[in-house]
Amino acid sequence: MWKLTVDPKDAPEKEELFTVHFTKGTPSKLEYTEDGKSKTVTAAVDILTAANTIGRRNGIGRIDIVENRFIGIKSRGCYETPGLTILHNAHLDIEGLTMDREIRFLRDDSISLTYGRVLYNGLYFSPQREYLHACIQASQIHVCGTVRCGVYKGGFRIMGRSSSTSKLYDAEESSMDDIGDFDPSAAGGFIDVEAIRLKKYGRMKKEVGEDLV
Repeated sequence: MWKLTVDPKDAPEKEELFTVHFTKGTPSKLEYTEDGKSKTVTAAVDILTAANTIGRRNGIGRIDIVENRFIGIKSRGCYETPGLTILHNAHLDIEGLTMDREIRFLRDDSISLTYGRVLYNGLYFSPQREYLHACIQASQIHVCGTVRCGVYKGGFRIMGRSSSTSKLYDAEESSMDDIGDFDPSAAGGFIDVEAIRLKKYGRMKKEVGEDLV
């Protein structure tokens, strides 16, 4: 049944490492090793081809699902997307470092699911697709950086990530050990404000005799 990828059990015994670079959310460079030699590709087609090659020989990107078709029936689908599985997971990781929290929430909460449904239903040439695409493009302006990845017998993992343009992450600021610009005591007021609604909800439940848990 599987045509593109090797069985993960038959994949190489050694983990394969490579690095994906992103510019405004788009893969712009892939660095990997082929036959013991370091290689770098930058053209979009070459990046996808190289990612496919890496994924295929390591058993990456197989899924076996039951899906809901547009016409109202369920069907079983077995898909192989080795290259896109690699690039997609690397992209999600660099977004975690570079993308604003609220923009990512808005994108994931509504835009991504709607965009996927529009494409799945064959409505690429539609005004809603153009609108959604513009929203996604706007969300990717600051998604620039590098992701180090590893694949091994059907598994994909992130080895590390970096960005020279994003200023959202600060190791010292978020450290539990170092005192940075953030004053932990400031969280007290935030917690008090957030608790107002919850305290009222708790009193309401107590009045009607309901347990809080």
